[in-house]
Amino acid sequence: MTEYMNLSEHELQALIDNAAKALKQKQESKRKEVIAQIKELAASIGVNVVIQDDTKSSTRKGVKVPPKYRNPDDPTQTWTGRGVAPKWMQALIEKGHDKAEFEIQ
Repeated sequence: MTEYMNLSEHELQALIDNAAKALKQKQESKRKEVIAQIKELAASIGVNVVIQDDTKSSTRKGVKVPPKYRNPDDPTQTWTGRGVAPKWMQALIEKGHDKAEFEIQ
């Protein structure tokens, strides 16, 4: 512990970065080892195993949903119809209006 106290901030950050890279490499190496063992065991009983990599991001991420409803009193306020209804929509429904009245055509 005392040897770290003698290092500068820059040296400590470099040490942390190098340790993080080494950890990531070890984890990836271990993962490949385990996958190879799984495939080997599966092949020994005549089964073919396909392991998908989860590193790909979802294609739906960041998809913007167009608004479905508009506030008649303030056209800048819109709602997609997903999640909790905004206060302006809740107030209009409480007054006896139907959501369908405020749909954007």
